[in-house]
Amino acid sequence: QEWQKINYDIYTLRQTRKEVRSRWKHILEDLGFQKEADSLLSVTKLSIISDSQNMSKARDILLKLSEETNIFPTSWELSERYLFVVDRLIALDAADEFFKMASAVYPKRPGGDRGDEGTRAPPS
Repeated sequence: QEWQKINYDIYTLRQTRKEVRSRWKHILEDLGFQKEADSLLSVTKLSIISDSQNMSKARDILLKLSEETNIFPTSWELSERYLFVVDRLIALDAADEFFKMASAVYPKRPGGDRGDEGTRAPPS
């Protein structure tokens, strides 16, 4: 039974990661990064922050995304992976637009209710 619980926890974590990645990918595609979405979301051990001055801004935007949108599930602990993604968006001058789109597509609802996860707002 202990192994079943561990396997279930691993499966749940993987599904949550896929869901979060899918949300980010949809927003990137809606912003016009159809061809670049996968590479923007790709983070490896060799990934680096493009500009150390962007680090605090990237951290602020990521925290703001966490607090003011439902792009991350309520139980989600912020992943450093998305810090790299936000850094890339800053370098592309698209971080603010990404935040606006995330706020429109995944607005924060009172009580942490994520609402209907299957629907997306049309691109503006």
